[in-house]
Amino acid sequence: MTELIGSIVVLVGAFFLFSAGLGLLRMPDVYTRIQAGTKASTLGNILVLAGLGIIHPDWALKLLIIAYFVLMTNPLSSHALSRAAYMIRTPMARSTVADALADRDRTASREKRR
Repeated sequence: MTELIGSIVVLVGAFFLFSAGLGLLRMPDVYTRIQAGTKASTLGNILVLAGLGIIHPDWALKLLIIAYFVLMTNPLSSHALSRAAYMIRTPMARSTVADALADRDRTASREKRR
């Protein structure tokens, strides 16, 4: 029974990993691609690792360490990539309605002038 539950969790994780890949192909600009790829792949990886932990309980500590590594590095690396893309002025999609960093920069420059 645990193998069936573990296999289902792995399959759900694989679905999220597939949707992350699909998001990379379908999204209009680099920022939304990074966001789609990061969120779905993080969840997919965690679910696959959890499913493997259910199937093989003796691997649980190693899988927990790997899950921690994924949870720490995936969001940080995507944030760094997004900031780098923004700093080199990579264009946003036309459908983007808000640029929070530009708003923050405008507010900061107004504060400096005062």
